[in-house]
Amino acid sequence: MVAHVTTVAFLGLEARTVDVQVQIAKGQGKFTIVGLADKAVAESQERVRAALSGIGLALPFQRITVNLSPADLPKEGSHYDLPIALGLLAAMGIVDAEQLSEYLIVGELSLDGRVANVPGVLLAALHASTNDLGLICPAAQGGEAAWAGRIDVLAAPGLLELLNHFKGTQILSPPQPAAAAEMMPAPDLAEVKGQETAKRALEIAAAGGHNLLMSGPPGAGKSLLAATLPGLLPELAPAEALEVSMVASVAGTLEAGRLIRQRPFRAPHHSASMPALVGGGQKARPGEVSLAHLGVLFLDELPEFDRRVLDSLRQPLETGEVSVARAALHVTYPARVQLIAAMNPCRCGHLGDPALACARAPRCAADYQAKLSGPLLDRIDLHVEVEPVSAADLSLPPPAEGSREVAARIAAARERQSHRYARTAARTNAEADGRVLEEAAQLDEAGQALLREAAERLKLTARSYHRMLKVARTIADLAATDGIGRVHIAEALSYRRQPPRA
Repeated sequence: MVAHVTTVAFLGLEARTVDVQVQIAKGQGKFTIVGLADKAVAESQERVRAALSGIGLALPFQRITVNLSPADLPKEGSHYDLPIALGLLAAMGIVDAEQLSEYLIVGELSLDGRVANVPGVLLAALHASTNDLGLICPAAQGGEAAWAGRIDVLAAPGLLELLNHFKGTQILSPPQPAAAAEMMPAPDLAEVKGQETAKRALEIAAAGGHNLLMSGPPGAGKSLLAATLPGLLPELAPAEALEVSMVASVAGTLEAGRLIRQRPFRAPHHSASMPALVGGGQKARPGEVSLAHLGVLFLDELPEFDRRVLDSLRQPLETGEVSVARAALHVTYPARVQLIAAMNPCRCGHLGDPALACARAPRCAADYQAKLSGPLLDRIDLHVEVEPVSAADLSLPPPAEGSREVAARIAAARERQSHRYARTAARTNAEADGRVLEEAAQLDEAGQALLREAAERLKLTARSYHRMLKVARTIADLAATDGIGRVHIAEALSYRRQPPRA
């Protein structure tokens, strides 16, 4: 007899159905798992054996074969423990195989028979819902699975409780969707003294989802400005929250099954490797650029990152997704992020300050900034100089406007964009493609003339031209005007990248 149990394999944010086939046949006692399983899956036999022993059951001294079909699909992770164990129990006649056929099963087994948490439960629940199946998952992740909608979820604390449920001696109550994660507090923009130009650039970046690079000496407030951004951005829409939570679920970072409503803010250290930033590694996990999907990726000390690592961001910044290709695996993760970067103008950080500048200026600045490739800088819409804050600035009273007032303007601008792009895939001006953008631009004659003149004098690439138009569209949205005028184009031009100062 061959028992069949359903589980899933994860390829990025795609779940593939896996048929767990268990056969107990005559022969010497041997436990074999086949079907292109990695080491974590191969070790499952020891965890399953110990878990069954922990609840008072023993495997028969016969030949046990577990086939994970399709055999050419890579199987990774510990979530195969529970389906393998239940398949064995079905083959032994302890559990009704027909009952199990109504469920998709994921879960790791502890040696004492408890069911431990695994990544990807939300994705597995959505896949089960699509295929008209229920879901058996760890008890602690029942609230996460319940977000998938009207599906039968059995959130089992242990293998014994699950067996009692199927026998009817103990009923596992259906879990309720976990409460949404709390909004984490962010520094208020009112805490930033001075820096009006940088604040304005940050507001524009937040309103249109634009990439921003801040350059200035140490202690000028670049990191503090970036840290205020989560308090300026609107919370995720329900569909966006599901997207972000799916990435976090696959990465195993979805805390207590709570749906994420605040836009992610990721700030990796400049020593981060390429797999850590864009995804990959042995198991092709999502990187920081995917964990920041629909949120902010903050790269402080930008030139200190490895140049190859930074250049690997060029494609995700343009397409909004990252593809990780391996010989036996090809996965795609979403990566629609807003890049906020900060850097010093040179290695010593005091370029242009007569009292502190090093003797190697301006070559020091040229060498330092040359670590950033032109194509990467071309993908950054806003470049702003953050000047040092004087003692007089620090003694000033707090600004009249804080994060709440600025966030209200940003929310209104985003609402205008939401209506404008309702019939397209774009969410913000930064995501609008050339055709959609030109239809939405509504440039007046003066603005069009200035833009044409700037494109010729500055030798703008097609990408730079459209990015400048997107920034101008956002500035007009903040001003609540339908058309783009000369003043909007002029302000957008002021945020173009400038050559290193002498």
